[in-house]
This record gives sequence, C-alpha cells and structure tokens, in this order.
Amino acid sequence: MRILVFFDLPVVAKRDRKAYARFRKFLLNDGYVMLQYSVYYRICNGEEAVQKHMKRLRQNIPPVNGAIRTLKVTEKQFEKMEILLGDTSANEEIDSNITDFF
Repeated sequence: MRILVFFDLPVVAKRDRKAYARFRKFLLNDGYVMLQYSVYYRICNGEEAVQKHMKRLRQNIPPVNGAIRTLKVTEKQFEKMEILLGDTSANEEIDSNITDFF
C-alpha cells in the first residue's frame, strides 16, 4: 500500500516558509518520496503501517493555514497511474522493484 500526501501550504511570510520547510523535511525523514511538487508518497507494508504513518502525519501538521490531503492506494492502483506528460523518476523505478518483495 501507499500513502499519497498532497499539500498546499502558504510560503509568503517567513513563519509560513519555516513551517512548510519543517513539514517537507518531516516527510522526507519519514520515508516519503516526492512524486511532484507538493505531492509525496510512502510505501507501507499493510494497513497497520498505514495507520501508524497517518498518526505521525497528524502529529506533524504545520500550524498555518493551507491544505493537506492524503489518499491510501494499493500497489495495483498506484501502478495504474498514467503519466500524461514527463517521465517516471528514478525513485519510482526503484520503488517498483522494492514492492516486489512485499
């Protein structure tokens, strides 16, 4: 399974930029990979891991206005994603090999 995180956070004020940077750093340190700007995903091994990481996300929501959304998808659903413009990233190719072990 994968958790996709979509966010739109303000970056006008210095305080907002710091909160944005802190949230982005949390995502990277917690194993998320950037799919596009403000769209990150993380591979989870089952529903229990999804719930654990959803809890961690809720604990690290920045104290600013904005929007953060998540979507839980299966590997099969993720693999059906169509790329309309651009190419797959190196991280996506590596991750597709990793999921073969699950």
